[in-house]
Formats: sequence, structure tokens, C-alpha cells
Amino acid sequence: MKLPTEIFGDVVVVHTQEEVAEGNAASLEQFLSSLDRTSVVVDLDGTESIDSAGLESLANVQEMLRGLGGDIKLATSNVMNRKILEITRLDQQMEVFPTVLDAVKSFV
Repeated sequence: MKLPTEIFGDVVVVHTQEEVAEGNAASLEQFLSSLDRTSVVVDLDGTESIDSAGLESLANVQEMLRGLGGDIKLATSNVMNRKILEITRLDQQMEVFPTVLDAVKSFV
């Protein structure tokens, strides 16, 4: 899997695809785990569907990055994505920001 990325200093921003689900969750986890930076922002604005496998892959990457002294933060203004993160309480485990810029700034 190859996803669009942007670099802001020590932070890498990854723009996810339309679906973060069982069919591609393992590939997403592998991609995020292979990045050369440990400060990662995942932009979920382009994502229309997230399932439990997708959420689990994000949690697994967070655990790995924190073990390396880094972290993962989410950015989304999509109301459905925010609701999913709230219902699953993943928003209490990971910081969620309304914009990519806010998420990137939070690493400073």
C-alpha cells in the first residue's frame, strides 16, 4: 500500500483512502509502521468508512510509535468519523484534531 504523505519537519502526515476497513487495515498498519518518522498525523477527511479492523490498526500503530518515543494523532472534520471515534472511545486514547495543521502543531 502506498498513501499520499506530506512532511512537516519531524512530522509526517498520511492521507488515508476512502475506506479504512478489514480489507486494507493490515496494509495500512504496515505502511504506517514503516514510515521513517515517529510523529505521525493520520488525515481521515477523505475516509468515508472505518470499521473495527481499521480502528485496531490505528491503535496498534499508536502502541508501536509510543514505544519508540513518538505518537499518532488523527485529523478529521468528518462528522461520521468523529462519531465513530467517540462511540468507540478511541478519541480518549488518541488525540483528534479538526484540521491537519492543528494536529501537526500539537507535536511542537
